[in-house]
Order: sequence, then structure tokens, then C-alpha cells
Amino acid sequence: MKLGKTIIFVLVIAAFGAGLYFRDDAIKFYNSASWRINKQVQSFQKTDIGTTLTQVGKEIFTPPPLNIGGFEKPVVLLQSKIISETNSQRQANGNLPALKENADLDKTAAAKADDMFLNQYFEHISPAGVGPGELAQKYGYNYIVEGENLILGNFSSEKEVVQDWMNSPGHRANILNNRYTEIGVAVIKGTYKGGTVWIGVQEFGLPLSSCVQPDANLKKEIDSDNSQLNVMISQMDDKKNQIDSTSQESPTYSQMVDDYNQLAVQYNSLADSDKKNIANYNIQANAFNDCVAGK
Repeated sequence: MKLGKTIIFVLVIAAFGAGLYFRDDAIKFYNSASWRINKQVQSFQKTDIGTTLTQVGKEIFTPPPLNIGGFEKPVVLLQSKIISETNSQRQANGNLPALKENADLDKTAAAKADDMFLNQYFEHISPAGVGPGELAQKYGYNYIVEGENLILGNFSSEKEVVQDWMNSPGHRANILNNRYTEIGVAVIKGTYKGGTVWIGVQEFGLPLSSCVQPDANLKKEIDSDNSQLNVMISQMDDKKNQIDSTSQESPTYSQMVDDYNQLAVQYNSLADSDKKNIANYNIQANAFNDCVAGK
């Protein structure tokens, strides 16, 4: 009898011990799997992308047109001498760099003078509503800063034409603007309001090409990476929901965690690379914006 009780007691102890072993093993497996998921969730962060490149703020300076009047004189005015006299004034008033003649601005100036004779107006904005900036861009000149001087009348020389502009504060400011680097000129004789006059047009500009724009290929790469990151975020959300709705004792549970963790590693690697590209692009964008602003 005592032996029988002893055997039963030993079997109970053995069974109880075995139960504790299997339960403890299951807890360890659960904790291990949970730690693996949480570790990746904590390290996974969505990347919020932003760039500082803004629309180029184009400036246009257009002082009121200058009508000098006067009687017709036997003189031929030359475009080249208007440019030369303009640069002489820049040299004499602040030692400013000479303006370089630009073919597109020459075309713009000639088109403006011809249009004023054709449509008998004397304004910066045409009857069709076309202003200096639009006209310059029509002839291929993409600018940051642009200015236009207009003069009408009869003159004895190119020097007189430029001096008349210099005597007018707004036109003088255009001629001496230190941001301009290029010029186009037209000086044309024709009939205006029944009289024979000269119309002179100066087109000033700072071309957009003078400021280095951010790398367009780098921007494309950033956009592509951002799209890929968004797809990966959606995939990771789906995988996390599947993991949360799956029993940890399921035979597929461990593989699901591994798949999630592998995707999280890929995401974090791409996000790190993307952040570096964005930082580089923003440096370029800031430099471009400073150049546009004249800093």
C-alpha cells in the first residue's frame, strides 16, 4: 500500500514538472517572436519628404515710356552705338560691368518697336495684352530679372538718346541696375500719329541660366524612391495586420515575422539613402533660390 502511494506521488510530481516545462517553453517562444516584431516596428519610421525649391520669382522693371518729341533731323541712329553709350554710362556711374548684347533680347526689342509702329501705341503693354516679360520669353529669353526702357522722338545722336534716358530717374535706374548682365536694343524710324519719329527700345536681362538649378536627375530619383517607399509602407501595414491576427502558435507565424522584418530592413535602407539625396537636393535648391534672390 505504501509502495502504491509512493508510485502515484512520483507520477504526479513528474507530470506536474513536465507541464511546467512545456508551458515555460511556450512563453519563451512567444516572447521571442514578440520582441522580433516590436524591434522592427520601433525602428520603422515613415519618411516625410520636403524640398525648398520654389517657383522663380521673376522681376520686371518698366518705367513710364519717355516721349521726347522734337523735329525730324537728318541722322541715322545705330543700335550698336546705343549699346556702347549705355555701357559708357554704366562705367561712368559706379564702374558697373558692361552689358553683353544678347540676340534674343535684340529680337525682343525689335519686335516691340515694330509692334508699336504697327498698332500705333506707346506703352509697355501691347493692345493685345502682351508685356515685356511675355515678349522676351516668346523670343527664347528665360529670365530672372528683366527691364524695358522705351523712348520716342527725334534725336541728333545715340548719345542724346541715352542721355535722355539717364535724365529720367526710372530709366536711369534700369541702365544702372547692377543685376542685369545682358542687353538687347532696337532703334527704328517710322510714322507715329502722323509724324516721323524714332522709337528706341532697351531690353535688359539677367538670364535664368546664370543660376545653377538643382540636379533634375536627382529630383527624379527622389520622386521614384518616395513612390517605392509609399508602396513598402502599405505592404508593411498589411503584413503587420496579418501578424496581429495570426496565432503565435501557427506554423506560419514565424515566417510572417521574418518577412515583415526583412521588408522593414529594406525600407529603412532605402529611407536612409533617400534622406541623404534629399539633403543634397535641398542644398542645391537653397543655393539656387539665394542666386535668384540676388544674395
